[in-house]
Parts: sequence; structure tokens; C-alpha cells
Amino acid sequence: MAAKDLANYRKNYIKSSLDESHLEASPFELFKNWFEEADNDSKIEEANAMSLSTVGKDMKPRTRVVLLKEFNAQGFVFFTNYKSKKGQALSENPFACISFFWASQERQVIIEGKVEKISVEESDTYFNSRPLGSRLGALASPQSEVISDRAFLEDELKKVQEQFKSELPRRPDHWGGYLLVPEQFEFWQGRENRLHDRIRYDYENKSWSSVRLAP
Repeated sequence: MAAKDLANYRKNYIKSSLDESHLEASPFELFKNWFEEADNDSKIEEANAMSLSTVGKDMKPRTRVVLLKEFNAQGFVFFTNYKSKKGQALSENPFACISFFWASQERQVIIEGKVEKISVEESDTYFNSRPLGSRLGALASPQSEVISDRAFLEDELKKVQEQFKSELPRRPDHWGGYLLVPEQFEFWQGRENRLHDRIRYDYENKSWSSVRLAP
């Protein structure tokens, strides 16, 4: 089978622009506007899907896609098993980067910041709002550990289904939420001739400032 010539893949970005005269003073407001537009776009199935990059004590970066579950003036919330690969990395180095790519909008947002666990009460509230199957799955899976085969997971699920046949499962201590507190945002809008718009917001002296970056 002949290899595809990826060098000749081309797409011209012409849908929108990002001009300084239309910037929000707060990057949170601009993110909210962009997120709402992506969420209302029928071509985007999961506007809250984001890439999460972490670096643990081995100094090797690792990126995976997770789901954003809340964002507010404090930051961006996601949930996971604290014993997972990302949980271990965040315990060793509490800084991370999240990024969103909304292809049909020709936009991406990159956000860097420090990560901290949310409160036990907040994690409980979210865990209890999940479908029962998702709650049981969190109990059944030793996330990121090596397992023998798929049957292992199915057997573990049967065990917790039996265990909680007459009661609802409670959130395990090793599962919960993280808050990424932003220190920097970059908004990227695709433009013609690869001269994309890139605006970076930096948080310094308790306020946000913005600059334009060359593409």
C-alpha cells in the first residue's frame, strides 16, 4: 500500500479573525465566548474535549484527551483517578497545559497553569451526579495499571455491581477533581496564507495583559 503524501495536505483558513480591538479584557470572557460558539456548532461533538499535558519526575511529557467539566473565574475543572498516570504526574509536578482544538471553527486555545485538587465536597457532588455505570466503572478500574485482559475489567465490574446491588456507591478517596488555575492563555485563530492570529494573555501583578504573537 502506497503511503499517503501528507506533505501535500492543505487547508486554507478563512472563517474568522482575532483583532485587538475586539479583545475581552479578561481571557476567561473570551474563552467563554469561543466555547459557546464551539458548543453550538453542530459539527463539533464534544466542545469540552481537551488535551491535557503533564510532566512528572521523569521529565517526560505526556498528553491525553480528557473532558472539561466546569470553568469559572477560578479556572478549569476535570476529574480522574488520583492514582492514574496523570494523577501521579500532577502529584510530582503540579503544573499542566490544556488545549482545545475546534476544527470547524479554525480555532485553538492553549492554557497553562498550576493544578490543585478541588474540595472533597465538590468531588462528591460531581461523582454522585454521574450515571451509575460510570460510578461503578470508576470503582472497578485500577486506572493506568497493567491488567491481564478485558475479562479482568468485566469481572471487577460484576463484583462492584454485586456489592452495590442494594445501595449507591460512594466516591472512592482515590478519585476526584482537579482545578487548573491559569497563568497564561493563548488564543489561535486560523488565517489565510498561514498568517494566523495569535493572542497571548499573561497574568502578572494580579492583572491580565495581552500581546500578539507571530504565527
